[in-house]
Amino acid sequence: MISNPEDKKKFFNAVVEASNSMTRIEAERDLINEIVKQLSTDFNINAKIVRKIVKAYHKQNLTEEQQDHEEFVELYEEVVKTN
Repeated sequence: MISNPEDKKKFFNAVVEASNSMTRIEAERDLINEIVKQLSTDFNINAKIVRKIVKAYHKQNLTEEQQDHEEFVELYEEVVKTN
């Protein structure tokens, strides 16, 4: 274990810093959820769709999202329609 008092203090300070970071992350998630909820309400759009738009915009990966969706639809039709 950690026996050196300086190391204990260093370890504890890192734990506190990580905890503070987690608190900020939680606050940002709450803000994102509120924004998505408000957009969903204001524009009568499913929150799931709003969240996907926000994520795609953030990641700048619309093309990848489109390809994934097309692959999903093709596989779904292949599996479901043949049974």
